[in-house]
Amino acid sequence: MSSIYKYRRITTEGPNGTTLYFKNADEGDRALELAEVAGWHYVSVQDTAQLPEQPAEIEWQAVTLDAETKAAIMATSRAVQLINQGVVDQIRALYSVDDELKLLRTAPSAEFEAYNAHAEDCRAWGRAEKAKLGL
Repeated sequence: MSSIYKYRRITTEGPNGTTLYFKNADEGDRALELAEVAGWHYVSVQDTAQLPEQPAEIEWQAVTLDAETKAAIMATSRAVQLINQGVVDQIRALYSVDDELKLLRTAPSAEFEAYNAHAEDCRAWGRAEKAKLGL
């Protein structure tokens, strides 16, 4: 399982400016930055990850996502976009868009039921992958 954390990036302006990010693990299970929402950067951290101590300035904290924040992360996260594309790719491995439209028009039928079962299996895979991220 994974937990969701958030932090604020701290940027120091100037010719020698710096930006403080969260510190990820150097090896083993690593955290994955998901998205920025309202100035906060949300990170998925596997329960087995051993992250180093975080700089106090970034306000690193565990969060429980409300529905609005979760929806915003889901809409902007590259990781979620890749999972969604994986669902589509799995469906397309067996059915083209034209095949899908034809099957939808001919439902109910045995062919539609086979297609629908495959599509639901693909969607279940996507939901499980998002759950691994804590979403």
